[in-house]
Amino acid sequence: MTENTDDFGLHTLKPAPNSRRPRKRVGRGEGSGTGKTSGRGQKGAGSRSGSKSRSNFEGGQMPIHMRMRKLRGPHMKKSMPFEPFRTHTQVFNIADLEARFESGDSVTLDMLHSHGLCTKKGIPVKVLAKGELSKPLTVHAHKFSAAARQAIEAAGGTCQVIED
Repeated sequence: MTENTDDFGLHTLKPAPNSRRPRKRVGRGEGSGTGKTSGRGQKGAGSRSGSKSRSNFEGGQMPIHMRMRKLRGPHMKKSMPFEPFRTHTQVFNIADLEARFESGDSVTLDMLHSHGLCTKKGIPVKVLAKGELSKPLTVHAHKFSAAARQAIEAAGGTCQVIED
Protein backbone atom coordinates (compact mmCIF):
# COMPACT_ATOMS: atom_id res chain seq x y z
CA MET A 1 0.00 0.00 0.00
CA THR A 2 1.52 3.37 -1.03
CA GLU A 3 1.49 6.49 1.13
CA ASN A 4 -0.49 9.40 -0.34
CA THR A 5 1.82 12.45 -0.24
CA ASP A 6 -1.00 14.86 -1.12
CA ASP A 7 -2.84 14.02 2.12
CA PHE A 8 -2.78 16.89 4.58
CA GLY A 9 -4.81 17.97 7.54
CA LEU A 10 -4.45 19.29 11.05
CA HIS A 11 -1.99 16.53 11.85
CA THR A 12 0.39 17.64 9.07
CA LEU A 13 0.39 21.40 9.73
CA LYS A 14 3.66 22.97 10.82
CA PRO A 15 5.03 26.52 10.75
CA ALA A 16 6.91 27.87 7.73
CA PRO A 17 10.67 27.20 7.77
CA ASN A 18 12.63 29.75 9.85
CA SER A 19 9.45 31.47 11.06
CA ARG A 20 9.89 30.24 14.66
CA ARG A 21 12.99 31.26 16.59
CA PRO A 22 14.23 29.45 19.70
CA ARG A 23 13.74 31.35 22.95
CA LYS A 24 16.60 33.49 24.20
CA ARG A 25 18.38 31.83 27.14
CA VAL A 26 19.59 34.64 29.39
CA GLY A 27 22.07 34.54 32.26
CA ARG A 28 24.23 31.78 30.78
CA GLY A 29 27.65 33.41 30.93
CA GLU A 30 29.39 36.38 29.36
CA GLY A 31 30.17 34.55 26.13
CA SER A 32 26.48 34.08 25.35
CA GLY A 33 25.92 37.82 24.86
CA THR A 34 23.13 37.85 27.43
CA GLY A 35 25.09 37.00 30.56
CA LYS A 36 25.71 39.04 33.73
CA THR A 37 22.71 41.44 33.74
CA SER A 38 20.65 39.19 31.42
CA GLY A 39 19.58 42.04 29.13
CA ARG A 40 18.08 44.09 31.99
CA GLY A 41 20.69 46.84 32.04
CA GLN A 42 22.68 47.99 35.08
CA LYS A 43 20.60 49.50 37.89
CA GLY A 44 17.05 50.66 38.53
CA ALA A 45 13.67 49.11 39.24
CA GLY A 46 13.64 47.30 35.91
CA SER A 47 16.76 45.38 36.77
CA ARG A 48 15.42 44.08 40.09
CA SER A 49 13.40 40.92 40.57
CA GLY A 50 9.68 41.55 41.02
CA SER A 51 9.73 44.56 38.69
CA LYS A 52 6.45 45.09 36.89
CA SER A 53 5.70 47.15 33.82
CA ARG A 54 2.06 47.61 32.86
CA SER A 55 1.17 46.32 29.44
CA ASN A 56 -0.81 49.50 28.68
CA PHE A 57 1.83 51.92 29.99
CA GLU A 58 2.47 54.68 27.44
CA GLY A 59 5.73 56.18 28.69
CA GLY A 60 4.16 58.83 30.90
CA GLN A 61 1.80 60.07 28.18
CA MET A 62 -1.86 60.22 29.23
CA PRO A 63 -3.12 56.66 28.62
CA ILE A 64 -5.79 55.91 26.02
CA HIS A 65 -8.34 54.78 28.61
CA MET A 66 -8.04 58.17 30.31
CA ARG A 67 -8.09 60.16 27.05
CA MET A 68 -11.32 58.55 25.85
CA ARG A 69 -14.72 59.79 26.96
CA LYS A 70 -16.40 58.04 29.86
CA LEU A 71 -20.11 57.81 29.19
CA ARG A 72 -21.49 54.98 31.26
CA GLY A 73 -24.49 52.75 30.83
CA PRO A 74 -25.67 50.24 28.23
CA HIS A 75 -28.53 52.42 26.98
CA MET A 76 -26.42 55.03 25.18
CA LYS A 77 -24.90 54.43 21.76
CA LYS A 78 -21.79 56.35 22.83
CA SER A 79 -21.29 54.34 26.04
CA MET A 80 -18.26 52.28 26.99
CA PRO A 81 -16.91 50.13 25.49
CA PHE A 82 -16.80 52.78 22.82
CA GLU A 83 -15.37 52.68 19.29
CA PRO A 84 -14.92 48.98 18.42
CA PHE A 85 -18.51 48.06 19.21
CA ARG A 86 -20.37 51.10 17.92
CA THR A 87 -22.97 50.48 15.24
CA HIS A 88 -22.17 52.29 11.99
CA THR A 89 -24.16 53.05 8.89
CA GLN A 90 -23.09 54.04 5.40
CA VAL A 91 -24.85 57.16 4.30
CA PHE A 92 -25.57 58.82 0.98
CA ASN A 93 -27.79 61.70 -0.09
CA ILE A 94 -30.64 61.96 -2.55
CA ALA A 95 -28.42 64.28 -4.60
CA ASP A 96 -26.26 61.19 -5.31
CA LEU A 97 -29.36 59.34 -6.53
CA GLU A 98 -30.26 62.25 -8.79
CA ALA A 99 -26.80 62.26 -10.38
CA ARG A 100 -26.34 58.51 -10.86
CA PHE A 101 -29.72 56.92 -11.65
CA GLU A 102 -32.33 57.26 -14.39
CA SER A 103 -36.05 57.81 -13.92
CA GLY A 104 -37.90 54.66 -12.86
CA ASP A 105 -34.77 52.74 -11.75
CA SER A 106 -34.86 50.34 -8.84
CA VAL A 107 -31.98 51.33 -6.57
CA THR A 108 -30.74 48.18 -4.78
CA LEU A 109 -27.63 47.65 -2.66
CA ASP A 110 -25.86 46.02 -5.62
CA MET A 111 -26.72 49.01 -7.83
CA LEU A 112 -25.42 51.41 -5.17
CA HIS A 113 -22.19 49.41 -4.92
CA SER A 114 -21.68 49.37 -8.69
CA HIS A 115 -22.23 53.16 -8.87
CA GLY A 116 -19.58 53.79 -6.19
CA LEU A 117 -21.95 54.42 -3.28
CA CYS A 118 -22.02 52.24 -0.16
CA THR A 119 -18.94 50.20 -0.92
CA LYS A 120 -18.65 48.38 2.45
CA LYS A 121 -20.35 45.00 2.64
CA GLY A 122 -22.37 44.06 5.72
CA ILE A 123 -22.82 47.63 7.01
CA PRO A 124 -26.37 49.08 6.96
CA VAL A 125 -27.21 51.80 4.45
CA LYS A 126 -29.04 55.02 5.29
CA VAL A 127 -30.45 57.61 2.88
CA LEU A 128 -30.18 61.29 3.85
CA ALA A 129 -32.01 64.26 2.36
CA LYS A 130 -29.31 66.65 1.11
CA GLY A 131 -30.07 67.80 -2.43
CA GLU A 132 -33.09 67.62 -4.72
CA LEU A 133 -34.71 64.61 -6.38
CA SER A 134 -36.82 65.07 -9.51
CA LYS A 135 -37.24 61.46 -10.76
CA PRO A 136 -39.33 58.60 -9.44
CA LEU A 137 -37.05 55.90 -8.01
CA THR A 138 -37.62 52.77 -5.96
CA VAL A 139 -34.95 52.96 -3.28
CA HIS A 140 -33.99 49.93 -1.16
CA ALA A 141 -32.08 50.77 2.06
CA HIS A 142 -31.93 49.81 5.71
CA LYS A 143 -32.91 53.28 6.97
CA PHE A 144 -34.28 56.57 5.62
CA SER A 145 -34.26 59.95 7.28
CA ALA A 146 -37.75 61.44 7.51
CA ALA A 147 -36.88 64.25 5.09
CA ALA A 148 -35.31 61.81 2.59
CA ARG A 149 -38.40 59.57 2.67
CA GLN A 150 -40.59 62.62 2.10
CA ALA A 151 -38.44 63.86 -0.82
CA ILE A 152 -38.39 60.44 -2.53
CA GLU A 153 -42.15 60.00 -2.21
CA ALA A 154 -42.76 63.61 -3.35
CA ALA A 155 -40.83 62.82 -6.55
CA GLY A 156 -43.14 59.83 -7.18
CA GLY A 157 -40.79 57.15 -5.89
CA THR A 158 -41.06 54.57 -3.14
CA CYS A 159 -38.90 53.66 -0.13
CA GLN A 160 -38.33 49.97 0.56
CA VAL A 161 -36.84 49.16 4.00
CA ILE A 162 -34.47 46.19 3.96
CA GLU A 163 -34.94 43.90 6.96
CA ASP A 164 -31.93 41.87 8.10
